[in-house]
Amino acid sequence: MKICTLFSGGKDSTYSLHWAMFKGFEILCLITLLPKKEYSWMFQVPNVELTKYQAEVLGIPLLQIPTSGEKDKELEDLKIAFKKAKELGARGIVTGALLSDYQRLNINIIAEEVGLKTYSPLWRKKQDEYLRELIEEGFKFIITSATAYGFPFELLGKIITEKDVEIIIERARKFGFNPAFEGGEAETFVVYAPLFKRELKIEGYKKKISEYEWRFIITHIH
Repeated sequence: MKICTLFSGGKDSTYSLHWAMFKGFEILCLITLLPKKEYSWMFQVPNVELTKYQAEVLGIPLLQIPTSGEKDKELEDLKIAFKKAKELGARGIVTGALLSDYQRLNINIIAEEVGLKTYSPLWRKKQDEYLRELIEEGFKFIITSATAYGFPFELLGKIITEKDVEIIIERARKFGFNPAFEGGEAETFVVYAPLFKRELKIEGYKKKISEYEWRFIITHIH
């Protein structure tokens, strides 16, 4: 089946893309929505404009579509994206939805309206096991933003290791945030995955926004 995949450049959408590839789907394109606002109800905001570098090392065409970032209007933008996917010949959409009912339901409703099937391979996946599985399967990613009390902010900007995953899981249990960040606790950027032709090298710096909010600003990609 020919599909397109919603792609933010983070761990969840990248994992779902690889799932689709190994399941035998024909990937026509990646779809990245580019919110104009700092926060979005539906889409990842930090570093989504950088998905062009990931698309290049994946060798997959990329559609980058601007969106208002406003709660209802961005759903109209999502429909535009799905219509473009269908025009390319796609019959389905793959998503990285993990726990958000709001995101998954809206994606499913809009896809059905356009005439596309949806696939969400990570839906309700056990969080701890998923994080460990990412590392075991060779995914390399950095944390680019974090907003949660008790979060190990020192991990921002570094490639996450098995040891780091255990630190995140331990902190999540202690302080009550989601270990896979589905509650918006953190955002990630994948620098290498099994289907990447080469690894992306990242340069940047940490920026403190508030006591419980930090960001890693990417300044250059090799």
